[in-house]
Amino acid sequence: MLSRESAKGVFVSVFLVMCVFLVGCGGGAAQQSSSTSNGPINLTWSMWTASNPEVQAWEYDAALVTKKYPNIHIKFQTTTFPNYWTKLESEAASGTMPDIISLQSQHTPGFAANFLPLGSYIKQNNFDISAFDSTIVKGLTYQNEVRALPYDFGPLVIFYNKDLFKKYNVPAPTNSWTYAQFLDAAQKMSHGNDHGFIANPNLDGVLPFVLSDGGQYLTSDGKLNLNNSQFASTYQEYAKLAYQYHASPTLSVTESNNAAFLWASGNIGMIVDGPWDLINFKSSAKFSIGTVPVPALSKGQVTVTAGSGFGISTTTKNADAAWKAISVLTGPDAEQYLANSGRAFSARTAQQQYWYKNAVPDAESTLTYANARAVPEVTTASWNQAQTLFQQYGVKVVAGQQTAASALSTIQQQTGNS
Repeated sequence: MLSRESAKGVFVSVFLVMCVFLVGCGGGAAQQSSSTSNGPINLTWSMWTASNPEVQAWEYDAALVTKKYPNIHIKFQTTTFPNYWTKLESEAASGTMPDIISLQSQHTPGFAANFLPLGSYIKQNNFDISAFDSTIVKGLTYQNEVRALPYDFGPLVIFYNKDLFKKYNVPAPTNSWTYAQFLDAAQKMSHGNDHGFIANPNLDGVLPFVLSDGGQYLTSDGKLNLNNSQFASTYQEYAKLAYQYHASPTLSVTESNNAAFLWASGNIGMIVDGPWDLINFKSSAKFSIGTVPVPALSKGQVTVTAGSGFGISTTTKNADAAWKAISVLTGPDAEQYLANSGRAFSARTAQQQYWYKNAVPDAESTLTYANARAVPEVTTASWNQAQTLFQQYGVKVVAGQQTAASALSTIQQQTGNS
């Protein structure tokens, strides 16, 4: 486990962003105003964040909406990523969802019913959906209807601490490196309070290793299939990084949720993450950052791509205004700003260049290489439940307190095949 001092710094940072941030008009309870052409319209927008720089990025984009449509004002609401989905489920059940809600592609099957289909808006407004990467548009589509306009996407890769590599005279990794080289590097950097890798016990972080080793997590007809021998074998090896090789700290559920902040503290060599977290790493890490694809296992290097977007809730009374808002929030100006800040590898292909221009030096090579070997992270309606259970039992697996096979069997039983 991490020291009390390290954990304390992380938890203080996280606490600062647990509150609700507001931008534009309004406060207190959400307001629904009738949709008129010129009268003021107050919209609520809910999105997850993990840091003040992220909040500032979304506030900037919200202001772009009012700049283009002076009568539309956005009240921005935020919470942590794990809490966002619990909150959205509760709001959907009570009919109190915000006007604009955010959707991660992995959660599309489970939450799509809460989003208005956007096909008619796209057609009526001649909205150029082809300007976005087709894989993330597909990821935000359910029953042949786009449910959210995408703002980002990208592959899971490894971010690494260049300074820690230099400290232990470990050669910098290359795009085509192997798992043996990865393990060697992780072990060489694990001394005292330093660890070579953060073996985060979450489903998304484990998947690239499983897929690269020939494992699968879905059946051929798209049903959840975690309880299989190849998945269990690779997952067990992943867990050994912590409980056997001591190349990773063991994490609690809370620490798992805040793994990015733990890595940015400077005592961990590598972490699996996506381009969306560059904004947080650049603002908090006090060391040189590098990126590299996941290492090659028995079936090569296979990672997953995913992304997120903004849609219109089924409970809004201002759907037309909400459409105008999300078209700005995912428009060229907003996308360029998000890419420049490091918050989003733009879903708009023309704006992706701006993420590269402000990223770390080797990022373009890494993402180009990883994207060529990536598969979309296809999920099921029970994905949110599966992720929660995987993390819950994963803490024990990575600590060596439960086998991977046993944990996966329990998760499969509780989630079923949906």
